[in-house]
Amino acid sequence: MAENGKNCDQRRVAMNKEQYNGNFTDPSSMNEKKRREREERQNIVLWRQPLTTLQYFSLEILIILKEWTSKLWHRQSIVVSFLLLLAVLITTYYVEGAHQQYVQRIEKQFLLYAYWIGLGILSSVGLGTGLHTFLLYLGPHIASVTLAAYECNSVNFPEPPYPDQIICPDEEGTEGAISLWSIISKVRIEACMWGIGTAIGELPPYFMARAARLSGAEPDDEDYQEFEEMLENAETAQDFATRAKLAVQNLVQKVGFFGILACASIPNPLFDLAGITCGHFLVPFWTFFGATLIGKAIIKMHIQKIFVIITFSKHIVEQMVTFIGAVPGIGPSLQKPFQEYLEAQRQKLHHKNEMGTPQGENWLSWMFEKLVVVMVCYFILSIINSMAQSYAKRIQQRLNSEEKTK
Repeated sequence: MAENGKNCDQRRVAMNKEQYNGNFTDPSSMNEKKRREREERQNIVLWRQPLTTLQYFSLEILIILKEWTSKLWHRQSIVVSFLLLLAVLITTYYVEGAHQQYVQRIEKQFLLYAYWIGLGILSSVGLGTGLHTFLLYLGPHIASVTLAAYECNSVNFPEPPYPDQIICPDEEGTEGAISLWSIISKVRIEACMWGIGTAIGELPPYFMARAARLSGAEPDDEDYQEFEEMLENAETAQDFATRAKLAVQNLVQKVGFFGILACASIPNPLFDLAGITCGHFLVPFWTFFGATLIGKAIIKMHIQKIFVIITFSKHIVEQMVTFIGAVPGIGPSLQKPFQEYLEAQRQKLHHKNEMGTPQGENWLSWMFEKLVVVMVCYFILSIINSMAQSYAKRIQQRLNSEEKTK
């Protein structure tokens, strides 16, 4: 694999000189032109050029829809089979009968799995800036289950309303019956499904790089172009970020399955580079996806679960609240909302919020809800900007090709 990669890199370097109007263009001028074009695209954002950004975004959406319509039209047999299967499933869902209890059970499990897998995909697929769904959804869910387990002395929460709402079971739990393993088991399905989603979200860079290597064409992807430039300038790399990327690339290239597994098993913002590296050096699909799936859905997910559960265990939370209160001057005022929030959660778990006057919303809950809204809105804006910049790149590529044919 390493020898094939070296030969490919040599060919890439040799092809850097590109014929233009009968002459060879200096690679440095080509790189300068690419840099200028990249800067021009990066200026196409909603807060700088709102009308242009929205126009380019709409046109890019139309192009993508046209491409997908064309692909589906050429795969009519698959589309017809899918529609027939969908018709059978809809009929089974709405027709009354003894099978409805199984249909409802399957529907519940399917929606649960699809929800967490979808959040995992959004976290890693590379749309816009990526949506940090672990911090916004899975992490808070694990924390809520942990706090509830210690308060109720049980993880046998009534279903429904769990997982939409957590309340303590009617029977009293035994003090000290909760263990780390019992909480891990309670949230295992949600965490593993989320991990599977993150593994699926890592596939686009792999397929893109693999297709580019097999076809010999330069893909419309800046991450891949940056990867190629990094390989060309590997010997002269000085900054820490580039050396870190090269370390990931060398680990994946030389160690193979276990190198991919190591990169996938820890929180690693450079893992996209591992996918590009595996695609570029034609690593078999199941080697890449198998290692990624094991690393993200099993090893990394258990590390993250254990961290959240320990952080939100009863004695740790109490110590943190006490520590906040010990801050000179502002400690008591900061401690009060945390105490109110924890007390409100305890009352909800024991149904006490249903009696008496309704409780006001705690400002911690209000701030977290607004943070989720802001991050989701920013994620949507980043998708709009990214798609607008993709259309701008199409325009630049068309102009460059027209210049070459003159």
